[in-house]
Amino acid sequence: MTTKKNGPTTKKASKPAAPAPKTAGKAPKAQETSPQYDLIIFGATSFVGELVAEYLLETYGVGRELKWAAAGRSRNKLRDMRSKLGPAAANLPLIIADANDSASLANMCAQTKVVLTTVGPYALYGEPLVKVCAKTGTDYCDLAGEVQWIKQMIDRYEQDARASGARIVHCCGFDSIPSDLGVHFLQQTAMERFGEPCNHVSMRVKGAKGEFSGGTVASLMNVIKEAKNDPELRKQLSDPYLICPDSHHPDTRQPDANTPRYDADFRSWTAPFIMAAINTRVVHRSNGLKQAEYGKDFTYSEATLTGRGVKGRLAAYAVTGATAAFMVGSAIKPTRWAIETFLVPKPGEGPDQASRNAGYFDLRFKGKTKGGAKISIKVTGERDPGYGCTARMMSQAAICLAQDVSKLKGGFWTPSTAMGTPLIERLTKRAGMTFEELDA
Repeated sequence: MTTKKNGPTTKKASKPAAPAPKTAGKAPKAQETSPQYDLIIFGATSFVGELVAEYLLETYGVGRELKWAAAGRSRNKLRDMRSKLGPAAANLPLIIADANDSASLANMCAQTKVVLTTVGPYALYGEPLVKVCAKTGTDYCDLAGEVQWIKQMIDRYEQDARASGARIVHCCGFDSIPSDLGVHFLQQTAMERFGEPCNHVSMRVKGAKGEFSGGTVASLMNVIKEAKNDPELRKQLSDPYLICPDSHHPDTRQPDANTPRYDADFRSWTAPFIMAAINTRVVHRSNGLKQAEYGKDFTYSEATLTGRGVKGRLAAYAVTGATAAFMVGSAIKPTRWAIETFLVPKPGEGPDQASRNAGYFDLRFKGKTKGGAKISIKVTGERDPGYGCTARMMSQAAICLAQDVSKLKGGFWTPSTAMGTPLIERLTKRAGMTFEELDA
């Protein structure tokens, strides 16, 4: 594996994905015959689902080297979606499946290696499909950012997934592929250069342009609503190791990035990053699944850079205040109604193509080893993070599951432990992302 400074980096898959926990079984997948599709988009008529279909059509066509289909509960809406894609999609297979109908979900799963689902909020609609996939040995990926729901799914269905061979991978969009794979890339590079991992890593959002997706907002507000009257849930949500394997629950204190502060490493003021609540948990789960490869004393934080000097400080306080106001407002019924009605996109809504194409994100990672060596990484993506780039990331994650990681055992994985370097290679070649080392 090689590294390259100040330019896009392409790496060979020098290290396999993390091994399954010792309790993982070696049973073959429950599917007895080879499915006819590599992947099926479930929720293909949603806003993001249509973007995934559009991307797959443009990149792979229909019925060629990638076999894929579109699924949803309404035949008419599926036909409308296919017509909107144009003549090239005329032969795109359509499958009827309903999130509340387990028989239809099982029928869908029997036809594919991987189900890619955009049907959220997942805490409200996602469990039946996870259950069916875990029991039938069907691989699965989603865009979930609801950490409390992910914890429930792991607790309820991981043994089924291990037994059937199903690989379940949550968080395959902007939350949390750039964070999880960014740390993976940084650690691989650190091992090459220094012979040891970084036990302290920070990610800072240097720049981003785009809108939160309606589904992401709905999921976030559902978490806030659930936590309002549930002290036990609030306690769980404050645990940085909530979704880690039972064998991995260090007592290392994690950095506080929830208040305005000056970050000397980045020479900038910082404010909270709203996606940190899910991204940090995913990164810690990856470390746990990798047998504490990053270190048992590993720390990780995320925040947004707001600039230097008085201007940067004022911006940090303004962003922090706005974030706090959103969180508090979302917990109170009258203001939650106002936010949902007037301020945020609804599920199924999103920006036009010009706005999506103008979007981007630029994330910076800094790591430090126990020996004091330092490393700096940059991860970027083209297009709106929550829509255009997420559709590409999710698509390539599903294809990677279907085609690149045949030896991975069943269970609940993260993007980096399931797919790691092979997915980085796909994202750099096919999704407009870059992973590169910078001068520390």
